[in-house]
Amino acid sequence: MNATPAFVWATLAILAATADLVGQAKPEAPAAEPSQPADAKSKAAAGTKAKANAKAKDAAPGRAVEGQGAVRTPKLVRRVGGDREIAIDVVKGVYRCGPSMIESPLPEGYPEPTPPGAIDIKDYPSVRRAELVSKDDSAEGMTAGFFPLFNHIKKREISMTAPVEMDYAELYKDFMSGESADEGEATETTMSFLYRSANLGPVGKDGKIVVRDTAPVTVLSVGAKGGFDATEAMDTLRAWLKGQKEWEVAGQPRMFVYNGPFIDPDARWSEVQVPIRRRDKAGEAAPAAAPTTPAPATPAPAGSGKSAGKPASGK
Repeated sequence: MNATPAFVWATLAILAATADLVGQAKPEAPAAEPSQPADAKSKAAAGTKAKANAKAKDAAPGRAVEGQGAVRTPKLVRRVGGDREIAIDVVKGVYRCGPSMIESPLPEGYPEPTPPGAIDIKDYPSVRRAELVSKDDSAEGMTAGFFPLFNHIKKREISMTAPVEMDYAELYKDFMSGESADEGEATETTMSFLYRSANLGPVGKDGKIVVRDTAPVTVLSVGAKGGFDATEAMDTLRAWLKGQKEWEVAGQPRMFVYNGPFIDPDARWSEVQVPIRRRDKAGEAAPAAAPTTPAPATPAPAGSGKSAGKPASGK
């Protein structure tokens, strides 16, 4: 089975849908202000316009707003391969690496992004996320998955975070050998939008969307930039795992898409990851594998209102 097109379709669908939504968005009219004397009104209007212009500049497509809360997380990330010299920077609360940057905040407690070309072992905490599972890995299927997720966070007044996560269930029969699922066999893709914190909304079902808390997981991750080849990224992870004896694969791969369509395509930041666990040691049992699917959702309080299939390039 060709394990290449789905990553391309998923990424393109996400970006195309985002562009369409941003293009349709209209700024909200400012709230009416109490009656004021003419001079006061003029000064207030000037001040309001200046603030609006500054806000519009900060929110311009492809521009990261300062104060996104980006922080270094050395206790959650360990460089183990690839480009060992490349490093990220945090500039005024925004993650940057060369021409790449992340224009939306990450969930609270998430490790910093892996820079393009580097290989890291990373520890992820539980995160509350809105998921949509699909067996349609076409561009149309991925786009169809994006809109319900976008409408869900819009309805709950939850700001967009990064990354959009794509989990690929049953993509490989055996990841280490590279043996893919049988030709013609539908594999599940889970597209997820992440809550920045768990207190932004309850778990439970919202139509086709399921909001749940994931289990913590340790992953091997390779950073990527621009139109990378995800098949090569998988090979990179596989080669690293084969070259050591401490860790073994513990699940199916996933992809992180950090940027929207207004970021220069050559500078878009992504990661390809695979869950891992420590190997058994003599006379010592290995820790339980972190599940690649989230832990069962806790029932939502009564009355509360308020997957790709096959990796390839991230063009």
